[in-house]
Amino acid sequence: MVTRVATVAFEGIEARSVDVQVQIIPGNVVFNVVGLPDKAVAESRERVRGALIASGLALPAKRITVNLAPADLPKEGSHYDLPIALGVMAAIGAIPADALGGYCVLGELALDGSITAVNGVLPAAIAAGARGLGLICPAATGSEAAWAGGDLDVLAPRSLIQLANHFKGSQVMARPEPSVAGLAGPLPDLSDIKGQEGAKRALEIAAAGGHNLLMNGPPGSGKSMLAARLPSILPPLTPRELLDISMIQSVAGELKDGALSNRRPFRQPHHSASMAALVGGGLGARPGEVSLAHGGVLFLDELPEFAPQVLDSLRQPMETGEVMIARANHRVTYPARFQLVAAMNPCRCGQGLEPGYACRRGPNERCMAQYQARISGPMLDRIDLRIEVPAVTAADLILPPPAEGSREAAARVAAARTLQTMRYAARALPVATTNATCPATLIEEVASPDAEGTALIRQAAESMRLSARGFHRILRVARTLADLDGEAQVRRLHLAEALSYRGRGDTSAAAA
Repeated sequence: MVTRVATVAFEGIEARSVDVQVQIIPGNVVFNVVGLPDKAVAESRERVRGALIASGLALPAKRITVNLAPADLPKEGSHYDLPIALGVMAAIGAIPADALGGYCVLGELALDGSITAVNGVLPAAIAAGARGLGLICPAATGSEAAWAGGDLDVLAPRSLIQLANHFKGSQVMARPEPSVAGLAGPLPDLSDIKGQEGAKRALEIAAAGGHNLLMNGPPGSGKSMLAARLPSILPPLTPRELLDISMIQSVAGELKDGALSNRRPFRQPHHSASMAALVGGGLGARPGEVSLAHGGVLFLDELPEFAPQVLDSLRQPMETGEVMIARANHRVTYPARFQLVAAMNPCRCGQGLEPGYACRRGPNERCMAQYQARISGPMLDRIDLRIEVPAVTAADLILPPPAEGSREAAARVAAARTLQTMRYAARALPVATTNATCPATLIEEVASPDAEGTALIRQAAESMRLSARGFHRILRVARTLADLDGEAQVRRLHLAEALSYRGRGDTSAAAA
C-alpha cells in the first residue's frame, strides 16, 4: 500500500504540486528518498527518524521508499521533512490514513519532534487554496499562511505530537490569525533636508510617475538622504502589490515571524554586490535585490563603482519588470518591477565640478569622462530623470526647516497616481500601471503634446539625437508633469522641463 501526501516545489514564487508517495514493504532495512532530491531533502531521512523517535514512534524494520513525484522536477529545501514524516506515520497507523487527504503539507523537523519554520509558506498556501486543499505548516508561519484567505483550512502545529493529537480528536488547534509587522518607526521626512529644492522636485516627479532617477553631485550634497526619503512620498501598497511583494519575501525568507509589512521595499545593496546577488541566482536560484525591491525602490549608491557587467544585467528587468534565471535543468522567473534610484560622484575624487579645483589625474573633463564611462549608454538611456545635486552651503544649513515635507509631496503624488490609475484602467491595463510602465504604443496617445510642444520635441529630437526609447521616456516624464499639474493635455512647458532632465545633468553629456 502506498500512502500519499501533497506538498509543493518552488519555481520562483510559483508553487508546483508534488506528490509524496511512501511505501513500506518487507525487505532489507533501508530508508530511501528518490525523485531528484537535493542534499537537504536527502538528509531529511535522519531528521524524520529522530523526530519520530522523540515523538514515541519507531520506524519499522522494513524497506521504506519515499518517492517525490514528478521525478524529473528538482526538489530543493527542507520543507519536505513534515510531509515525509506524516506519510510514514500514516503508513504505520500512527495517524488516520485519510487524515491527510485534504491538506498540502510543508515544514522542517527538529530532532526533538518540533516543527520549525520554512520559506515559501504564503505562495504554498495560495496554491493549496487554488487546488481546494487546506494547509499544514509550522506554527511560526501560521499567521503568514492565514493571509491566503479566510476560508482556507490552516493547521499550524508546533510538534508532531500536537498534530497527531489533533487528527485523533484529543486536541483541537485553532486557526492562526493574520498578522502585520510592527512599524520600526516613522519614515525619514523631506522636511529634514534644507535646500536642494530642484532635487526634491525631481524626487516628487519620480514618485508620481514611477520613474528611474540618477543623481550626480559631490560627496555630502545629500544624495543618499534624498533617496532614503522617496518611500515617504510613494502611495500606499495596493492589496495585489502587497501580496506579490510578500510572496517574494516569503520565498526569500525575509518575512519575520510570518508577519507581512505594508511598507514598500527599499533595498540598497553595496557596490561590491555580484550579479547573482543583484538579479538573483546562486544555489537554488534565489531572488536577488531587483526582485526583493519589487514594488519599491532599489537604491544604488556610488553607481560607477558597481561592475559594468552587473549594471548592464539590470537593463532587461528595468524594461520588462521581471527577471528570468536560467539553469541547465529549469528556469525560474521572478517579478522585478522596481524603481531605480542611483547616486554618483562626478568623478573618482568627487570634486570635478568644484570651481577652481584641478584634478591630479589631468583635466577635470577627462577625469569625469573616464569615471562616468563606466556606465554604459544603454543603461543611461533607461533612466528618465538625471539631475545634478550641488553641494549644500553653510547658508542653506542655517535656514529654518522647509515649510513643506513628505506629507504635502505625498498628497500631490497620490493625486497624480489617481489620474494614472483611472486613465490606464479605462484602457484595460493593470491597476499598478504608471506612466513609467505604460506600453510604448500607448504613451504616444496619452502624452500627445499640443502644437507648440510638438514643435519643441521635434527640434529636441534632432539636436539631442534621441533614441526611440529616449523619445518615449521624455513623453512619459512630460505626462507625469501634466498629471502633477492636473492637466489633461501635455503642454510645451511640460516637455521643456522633461527635456531638462536629460540635458547637461546627465553623464553622457559630461563624458562628451
